[in-house]
Amino acid sequence: MGNRLSKIVTKTGDGGETGLGDGSRVSKSSERIHAIGDVDELNSWMGLLRAELSADDDLQPLLHQIQHDLFDLGGELSVPGFYALSEELLQDIEDNLEALNDTLPALKDFILPGGNRCAACAHMARTVCRRAERSLVEMARTETVSPLALRYLNRLSDLLFILARVLARRDNGQEVIWQSRHKRNDDNS
Repeated sequence: MGNRLSKIVTKTGDGGETGLGDGSRVSKSSERIHAIGDVDELNSWMGLLRAELSADDDLQPLLHQIQHDLFDLGGELSVPGFYALSEELLQDIEDNLEALNDTLPALKDFILPGGNRCAACAHMARTVCRRAERSLVEMARTETVSPLALRYLNRLSDLLFILARVLARRDNGQEVIWQSRHKRNDDNS
């Protein structure tokens, strides 16, 4: 790995193309590169969320593993025809989602992103995750995309929503409940 990354400035992308893991070159504006970039941005938001939490926080192992899984997904996307994700990863997300959701009261209202800095970071990660999912859906119109990758991002965005709820409620905090300025006129319904 050291030899592969020893030269960061290659100047091979100066013309608007970049290399994929299989050696092929594609436009930096391609759907594949958009998807890779969105997954990379998501991973960066996960890193920021982890940095906001204490090193011994109970959520650190889960978030650490998700970062590795996202890096695997980026690798999968960078090599057409290569699949790195497994059903086990999806099951892990679903198990964690269920366990964390069981600690929360039923959601009766819409909530706004925020509550505290950690919850806001989780919401940012959630929205970027949804964008990454949309990028993969768009890419799937012209290229083969692993259905597991789509399912993984879909479940991960759900998990990030639940994480945001959990984090907003820490230390006697609260979620921010949406309150519309516009009152619904029940007479017109």
